[in-house]
Amino acid sequence: MATPSIIVSVPDRSRFLDGLTMSDRASVLAAASRRCLKANSVVVHQGDTADYLFLICKGRARHFYITPQGKKIILLWLMEGQIFGGSALLSTPTEYLVGTEILRDSCLLCWSRRTVRALAQRMPRLLDNALSVAMDYLTWYLASHASLVSHSAKQRLAHVLVAFANGFGRKTSAGICVDLTNEQLANAANVTPFTASRILSSWQRAGAIVKARGQLMLRSPERLFSDAS
Repeated sequence: MATPSIIVSVPDRSRFLDGLTMSDRASVLAAASRRCLKANSVVVHQGDTADYLFLICKGRARHFYITPQGKKIILLWLMEGQIFGGSALLSTPTEYLVGTEILRDSCLLCWSRRTVRALAQRMPRLLDNALSVAMDYLTWYLASHASLVSHSAKQRLAHVLVAFANGFGRKTSAGICVDLTNEQLANAANVTPFTASRILSSWQRAGAIVKARGQLMLRSPERLFSDAS
């Protein structure tokens, strides 16, 4: 059984736990174990058997892929409240497609494949939520792929930002709020973090976006493309 401190440490907002009753949420958390890992630790390796699903309570992580030639490709960043290792929910045992490493000292909740599948059978909303997260990955992939056929850094960044906003942004009265860092956008658009920061700053001065730590407010998509040359 999980201790109360584990339950308290879980972010208030986690897509994986959305829509659960307080009782069901408590049951899911009680079935988890906790791991605290240091920065630069590798949680799962590409090709490992997908035996666990993880939720980040505190800290940050990211996916990476090792090519057959041994090159490490950085993929999607993961923040508090997000899950990874969703392959553990599949009915047929499979392998992790990518590796996941810790970027800063982190605490994770983890469920064994057997445990999380049993929970999902009792609470179908968990599987719905996991599929919603999988859609985020598809959105990220489409945005990243589309950026490769654009002709300039600004165009690539604009396409990626709009795709992310449409895929999993939150509409507010001020615009569309997207939980993304400069590094995430730079990686998806195939530009350097410095270039991404410079372009985002110019868009902010033009009133197209508002930047905050780990978050962007897209106010005027049209302005991104009117100056994306």
